[in-house]
Amino acid sequence: MSTTAVPLRPIAKGSLTRLWIGVAIVALAAGGLAWAGQQGVAPSPAAFLAQNSHEAGVVTTESGLQYKVLEEGTGPSPTSSDVALVGYKGALLDGTVFDENPQAPMPVDGVVPGFSEGLQKMKKGGKYRLWIPSELGYGAEDNGPIPGGSVLVFDVTLHDFKSKAELMQLQQQMMQQQGAAPQPGQ
Repeated sequence: MSTTAVPLRPIAKGSLTRLWIGVAIVALAAGGLAWAGQQGVAPSPAAFLAQNSHEAGVVTTESGLQYKVLEEGTGPSPTSSDVALVGYKGALLDGTVFDENPQAPMPVDGVVPGFSEGLQKMKKGGKYRLWIPSELGYGAEDNGPIPGGSVLVFDVTLHDFKSKAELMQLQQQMMQQQGAAPQPGQ
């Protein structure tokens, strides 16, 4: 019986080193791509709020509302029975603006609980940033452009506020003045 020998070529000097360097480069590139892919993934609302609570100047209330004073106002704060004149911009965590108004009157008790709580912490002329967890906002259900479970981010300026009784009195005074004014052609 005869055996045929297949001649093996010797490996060129440095080939094995180049092979291992190539494997290392491929592994590093794969790791880099995996890391870069994770950078575009937004954290969950709970993870965001947990991380945000450690940011400088952010206060977390017992209910879970987070706020930061951007400019402190002066004087008293509105109560739940007041009507506030505010400027606001509401956005999602990804920066999508869902509502904004530079000057809007709103009853403090007529807005989502987190917004109401934030307004009651402010003073006239103050500017706050509010992070409202979904439990204090619109909850788990979709609400127009706001997906269910969303953290709401509001930049709010409190221009002024009045009690509902003061507003009723002003309205009555205006009606009396209109009734006392001479009618055209008289």
